[in-house]
Amino acid sequence: MAARGELPVIQRTYDFILWAVPWLGRLPRDHKFQIGDRITDGLYGLLEGLLQARYARDKAERLSILNGALDVLRYQFRLLLDLKLVPVNRYEFAAQALVDIGRELGGWRKASGPRAEGLSQ
Repeated sequence: MAARGELPVIQRTYDFILWAVPWLGRLPRDHKFQIGDRITDGLYGLLEGLLQARYARDKAERLSILNGALDVLRYQFRLLLDLKLVPVNRYEFAAQALVDIGRELGGWRKASGPRAEGLSQ
């Protein structure tokens, strides 16, 4: 359920966590405590960072860092696919969700002003 007045990127990240964390916890034991926990921590960190950026004065810098964290998550989900730990359809859903989060994060970065654009060069 969407929180009233919540930024779309925050709500989308929250919803993605609700979808991903339960099945990440069901990975085989030797992967659950390696990549599964790293992805889970990364997702929680992304949500926390987005929430903090909402109130920060230095939004552009924070959002730039979060963009890098999102890139790490993309590669970690790709590893799940390549290690055959996730079915293709689940990976495709996750990949699309991360693209959507990235698109909204990029829009927020751009809206944060010219300083945000200067950080990406």
